[in-house]
Amino acid sequence: MRKMKMILAMSLCLLAQWTMAQAPKWVEKAKHAVFSVVTYDKNDQILNTGNGFFVTEDGVALSDYTLFKGAQRAVIIDNEGRQMPVLNIMGADDMYDVVKFRVGIEKKVTALPIATRQPAAGTLVYLLPYSTQKGRTCTTGHLKSADKAEGNYLYYTLELPLKDKMISCPLTDAEGAVFGLAQKSSGQDTATICYAVDARYAMDQKISALSYNDETLTNIGIKKALPDTEEQALIFLYMASTQLTPEKYMEVLNDYIEQYPNSTDGYIRRATQLLSTSQDEATLKQVAADMDQALKVASQEEAVRFDRAKLIYNYMLTNPATPNEDWSFDKALEEIQQAIDLQALPVYVQLKGDILFAKQDYPGALAAYEQVNHSDMASPTSYFSAAQTKEMMKAPATEVLALMDSCIALCPQPYTNTTGPYLLARAQALLNANQARKAMLDYDAYYKAMNGNVNAAFYYYREQAAMQARQYQRALDDLAKAIELAPDELLYRAELAVVNIRVGRSEEAIRILQEALKIEPEYAEAYRLMGQAYVQLKKKDEACESFAKAKELGDPNVDALIEKHCK
Repeated sequence: MRKMKMILAMSLCLLAQWTMAQAPKWVEKAKHAVFSVVTYDKNDQILNTGNGFFVTEDGVALSDYTLFKGAQRAVIIDNEGRQMPVLNIMGADDMYDVVKFRVGIEKKVTALPIATRQPAAGTLVYLLPYSTQKGRTCTTGHLKSADKAEGNYLYYTLELPLKDKMISCPLTDAEGAVFGLAQKSSGQDTATICYAVDARYAMDQKISALSYNDETLTNIGIKKALPDTEEQALIFLYMASTQLTPEKYMEVLNDYIEQYPNSTDGYIRRATQLLSTSQDEATLKQVAADMDQALKVASQEEAVRFDRAKLIYNYMLTNPATPNEDWSFDKALEEIQQAIDLQALPVYVQLKGDILFAKQDYPGALAAYEQVNHSDMASPTSYFSAAQTKEMMKAPATEVLALMDSCIALCPQPYTNTTGPYLLARAQALLNANQARKAMLDYDAYYKAMNGNVNAAFYYYREQAAMQARQYQRALDDLAKAIELAPDELLYRAELAVVNIRVGRSEEAIRILQEALKIEPEYAEAYRLMGQAYVQLKKKDEACESFAKAKELGDPNVDALIEKHCK
């Protein structure tokens, strides 16, 4: 028995020596493409270790997804002990356990070519493990079968022993071309059988425009690569902007500009993002530099001029006192005028109107809005803007109302919350034109458009319309609702008292005002209104006492009442 063991040991030793001796010459170079991977969790503790290999000289590599799941960062260590960071994830699939990623390299690396022809059953194959030792180290075996997997890809069964440290190592043909990634054996014969996923499938993993909703990718905290096309990358940018922190989103923007240096969108978006996070002098210079670069690479100058004007205009809305001559309404106006001179699109003219409105040049703004309203791009916004301008110019209420009618006529039905502000504006225009009952209809339409999600102020304003329309019960109901939503707002309680006095419910008015005084004992208007309620009840002493208290508290409107009722 002891002799048999010795013979077996000698046989295994000879077999290992034969494998080393028979390894093809290309193995010595190819092993430089295989590396070790170390991933780290959110606490920067080691999460997993494993293998991977380069498939392009510029640092694209493949490995197993399990190794990266939950990782916040990762590094690779090549066979010479050099450490390099994983820059981004280029695609992943959890079902077949593959991931494609890019490594930050300083110079070209040794890479393994992807096999163009798939090996036939019985073919001798080679597994290249990660090794820091010199020599042609590899493990050989035979391809047992190749089964159809996803699409035209294959899943391989191999007669080849696989240790845990060999998972995700490359499997190559006799020419050194990779056809598969080694995966852990799942069957009973784990000593002689292993499996491999098609390397072409791993290579074809990509980032798409909607990858930020892909749970497989979101489970990896490492930055994702951009899609391969500019159009897809732009959509990807939009998705990233809603899901990343400003710092992470800025990294994505920088990557986009590096990948698509001739895209104006990258510079404009980065300028916009910079401006949203900081507005100091250094940041403004960075923003200006991006805007200038966007103009240099632009194929349509007018579009960039428009974006520049819009950026400056939006900045000035929140920073009207800026001393920087490059950041002013005049500069925004200069930019948009250059865009209009190149192509007078209605959207450009609309922005010109907005800038002129901000400069309080109302005649100029109105002329711009009217130009848009006479084009085929007239919209609720353009008519609303014109109505606002007319109102600032103190035009007759009927003129403002006519513009708001045109605004609402262009709104799609049924009305939605986007139409809501226009309905409220027309309701006010109707009130100004003494058409209170029609105003009520707009308030009701607004309530429906908002699915009843309105605040206390809405009920107060609708009550004002109801009062003008002499719909007193509706006025009372709306004020009750306003008080329910904002119980500490004294204005609503005072208005409720006024309505009750108006309909002859003086005692109810006094009760309401006494409740208001519990909230604010020095509320002068409450005492004045209480005095008016006592006048209705013919209680002169109580009325004059209330008027006197209102005067003591500084009510400027009580003197005439004292003169009339208390002299």
